[in-house]
Amino acid sequence: MSDEDSETPATELQGGEENELPIIQLCGLVEELSYGNSALKTETEMFEKYYNKLEPRDQRHPRLSEIKITKAEYAQLRGRYRSKSRVGVDRAIGLSYDQKCELVLKELDDMKDEIRHMRANAERDLQHHEAIIEEAEMRWVEVCRAVHEFKKDVLKTISKKKGSILATQKVMKYIEDMNRRRDNMKDKLCLKNVSLKVQRKKMLLQLRQKEEVGEALHDVDFQQLKIENAQFLETIEAKNQELIQLKLASGNTLQRLNAYKSKLQQSTEMSIHLDKEILLRNELLEKIESETLQAEEDRAKAEAVNKRLRRQLAEFQVPQVMVYVREKILTGDLEKTIKMWERKVEIAEMTLKGYRKAWNKMKTTNEHLQAICPPGK
Repeated sequence: MSDEDSETPATELQGGEENELPIIQLCGLVEELSYGNSALKTETEMFEKYYNKLEPRDQRHPRLSEIKITKAEYAQLRGRYRSKSRVGVDRAIGLSYDQKCELVLKELDDMKDEIRHMRANAERDLQHHEAIIEEAEMRWVEVCRAVHEFKKDVLKTISKKKGSILATQKVMKYIEDMNRRRDNMKDKLCLKNVSLKVQRKKMLLQLRQKEEVGEALHDVDFQQLKIENAQFLETIEAKNQELIQLKLASGNTLQRLNAYKSKLQQSTEMSIHLDKEILLRNELLEKIESETLQAEEDRAKAEAVNKRLRRQLAEFQVPQVMVYVREKILTGDLEKTIKMWERKVEIAEMTLKGYRKAWNKMKTTNEHLQAICPPGK
């Protein structure tokens, strides 16, 4: 935000002092000014931090936040500022956008370095605490083992064998054994410490030799290394571009493969559906063929009947009227005769039924009589 943007709210504020504005406009103006002031404060802090890094500490000017002024001086400075703004004195030139971007990038790099250092310190502290915890756990295991051995070697024997002299001897022997073990452990650790110091001296000597060899390198070697580094960077960039192209080709191939898989799945489903439909159509075709054969047979039979009827119709001759009347009268007489005989048959059947009932009744009576009085008696 430039100084012109910061001074426009000031002119608006002066106009608001001269002409009383509504409360809503005043609140909006105050909010806008507070937002602009916060942005300017952030930019000022970043600029001061960057300036303090560039300038030596002895030659630094006092910061604006460190300058303490009274209310009267502040009012006087404010009046001067207003008078200057009214008269139209040259304004202070603010930072350009490029400078602001440079400051922001520098601050971002500093923040990244601080985060990197904080992360390294945190990892180092974490490793230190983990080592302390591991050492405490090992110490706790040793203490538990010592307590267990003390209980097994001293307390159990004291509880079994009574006597203060024997108990004292046991305790003293246990303490002497523990001291001997610790002395042995101390000697081992001292030897290990000496060997580690020797290794450290060797490593420091090798590191110093490497640094001296590095200092002995000439500018030609550095130039050669720079050229090789540039060549390697170009090779790496080419490989990265090739890798990007391969990734793009792989992505396109994968998309095509997925499209073909979906098409294959659709084709497979369609093929299964068509196979089922073909089976149904074949069954329907077989049924239609069987029906067609049956229809052909029926047609042949119908044609034969039709031919026979046509032949009969062609051979048919109409009889004379008197012959027809005579045949009609004879047919009526025959029908009457048939009805009469049917009536006689019905009467005979009814008579037969009556005779059968009487015969069955008589037969049952005889059987009953035979059962009551047998023939021998």
